[in-house]
Amino acid sequence: MTAGSLPAPLRQAVARVARTPRLLVVCDYDGTLAPIVEDPARAVPRPESVRALGALAGLPETTVGAISGRALRDLAALSGLPAEVHLIGSHGVEFDAGFAHALDSETQTLRRRLEADLELLVGQTPGVFLEPKPASVAVHVRRAEPAVGESALEAVRSGPAQWEGVYVTEGKAVIELAVVETDKGEALDMLRRQARATAALFVGDDVTDEKAFARLGGPDVGVKVGRGESLAEYSVPDTADVAAMLASLLAERRAWLSGETHRPGD
Repeated sequence: MTAGSLPAPLRQAVARVARTPRLLVVCDYDGTLAPIVEDPARAVPRPESVRALGALAGLPETTVGAISGRALRDLAALSGLPAEVHLIGSHGVEFDAGFAHALDSETQTLRRRLEADLELLVGQTPGVFLEPKPASVAVHVRRAEPAVGESALEAVRSGPAQWEGVYVTEGKAVIELAVVETDKGEALDMLRRQARATAALFVGDDVTDEKAFARLGGPDVGVKVGRGESLAEYSVPDTADVAAMLASLLAERRAWLSGETHRPGD
């Protein structure tokens, strides 16, 4: 899809938000910048999206970020996004590589116990795999037969998910148990404050992104990727459309900043 083939209301919203004095652009990773694949280690982003985000991050008064459920280290290694793009891992709580060491000893013990228990509970189930992170463990079932995957998820829900001090986040074919509370919305707000943004555009595809969509208002723009109910006002079918939208945003922002388009108040 090209920028010109985006739905007219979305094109207009992108053009409008591109003209804000201080713009914040934040995207989810899997299912937004990178297509969903069976092996998460092979989920590479669309090059067009990487180029557009990098170019946006280089513009004046424009802040760019990516918020992912992945561990920050994995997000940085896999995404290939430039250093100018702010990376936030673990659903909005992991802001730097030393995050795990900042957990107190009791919390770290709970994290280790979680991983050991989940390994015993579902780790040997065909098609089910664990993704350890600094402050959480995700249980993925997308490779499992539907009935097997649902049985594994239910075992987690009725088991370690009930422990005191454990925070549960469910997504598409995944359940994540964390030892700290996670919230992409809070991470979005933090970036907004740092950038002193006058408007934000947030793009995401999963239920965990709804916490960020819930923080949008006024001139902000929320875009849901794929089908399903969402708090986002706009939607696009897939990651190719996200790349086209980001390219359109980049072109509009460049033009406005260079004075090629009329600025409000001029």
